[in-house]
Amino acid sequence: MELILVRHPRPLVADGICYGGSDLDVAPDEVARVHASLHAAGLPANAPVYSSPLLRCMRLARMLAAAPILDPDLAEMRFGAWEHRSWNDIPRAEVDAWAADLLRYRPGGGEAVLDVARRVAHALGRIRANGAEQAIVICHAGTIRLLASLARQLPLEEAALAAAAAPHGIGYGAVLRLALDAKPA
Repeated sequence: MELILVRHPRPLVADGICYGGSDLDVAPDEVARVHASLHAAGLPANAPVYSSPLLRCMRLARMLAAAPILDPDLAEMRFGAWEHRSWNDIPRAEVDAWAADLLRYRPGGGEAVLDVARRVAHALGRIRANGAEQAIVICHAGTIRLLASLARQLPLEEAALAAAAAPHGIGYGAVLRLALDAKPA
């Protein structure tokens, strides 16, 4: 199976703001720009389209498929009280506490990385169970890093740590293709 992972278009939010699980919209011209680049990249026409239900993903997914499969397990990590705050305004002690326990610390009282990894693993299981040769997944940078780690069939905790340690580097509208083994380990 091939997973075609697409990061959502740039949301309507200022740079440097923590927005994780916030449901931010995107400008229509930004969605159109990403859609055009995906069309030019030659996405498969009949592949099922899975999407995070957050607007920044769903808007693009609905341009790619009449009825995308909206899966809340594909949503970005929820950062609780950190949401909508400047990363520079989040107390250093809280960021350090998260760095000291990446798997279990709940930034801003939101989700722990391990919790997000569990739900993303569930979503991946459902995508695999569909049996399609290819699937398009419109989601978030954190979700993409987790899916890439899970595709390597790492144990869940190891996959979560690998995803958390991976450099961000995934641009808005970027595409990552993953070849998955036929059956998960």
